[in-house]
Amino acid sequence: MTVEILYPELCNLYGDRGNIDYLRRCLPADYHQTHIGDEPWFVQHEVDLIYLCSMTERSQERVIRALTPYRERLAELMAAGKHFLLTGNAMEVFGKTIQDGEKTISGLGLLDLTARRILPKRANSLFLGDFQGAKIVGYTSRFSHMESSLPPLFTVEKGLGRSEGATVEGIRSGGVLGTYLLGPLLVLNPDFTRWLLDDLGAADTPLAFETEVRRAYQARLEQFQGNIEF
Repeated sequence: MTVEILYPELCNLYGDRGNIDYLRRCLPADYHQTHIGDEPWFVQHEVDLIYLCSMTERSQERVIRALTPYRERLAELMAAGKHFLLTGNAMEVFGKTIQDGEKTISGLGLLDLTARRILPKRANSLFLGDFQGAKIVGYTSRFSHMESSLPPLFTVEKGLGRSEGATVEGIRSGGVLGTYLLGPLLVLNPDFTRWLLDDLGAADTPLAFETEVRRAYQARLEQFQGNIEF
């Protein structure tokens, strides 16, 4: 099994690198890091999971430029059902456009979504939601909202969804999983991580530190289901 981490020198905000740190402890695989200026591993090799996480708004434009030459290969991987985990504002890179005031930034156009930046206003929110019957906890901190025709990844119980007033969060398109949730998501949500490992074909792989992460998850869930302000 092969996992590729894209542009870790740019995409490293909000502790989202922790998703890969935890996945390494759960999943025996070949892990490859692609840096700006490198040809991505996925261009000439098969991959099972591509991970891209939170970045600054300026870095979004650099990442779009870096991936544009490989757009057809990315489309091929998506059509084949390969897994992508896109956290924070990473999914906006794969969308149609990012609107920043009067400026329109073209994305890769691989996902039917459009983003709208709300600079300088930052949207911060704790999050409690649902994924296939499992509760999802996390938080979001961002300068953008997103509109999409794609099915959501999570439904919202409390907190901010993919746009103001939305009852859904993130996107799911085949193997592509996109969410604004930060955290890191996989450490905070053992049931979701268990599902991801199973979906990757690693059903026999145990969760690392399962007792500890489930204890922390339960404590956070009880707090979020209480009277905490969202």
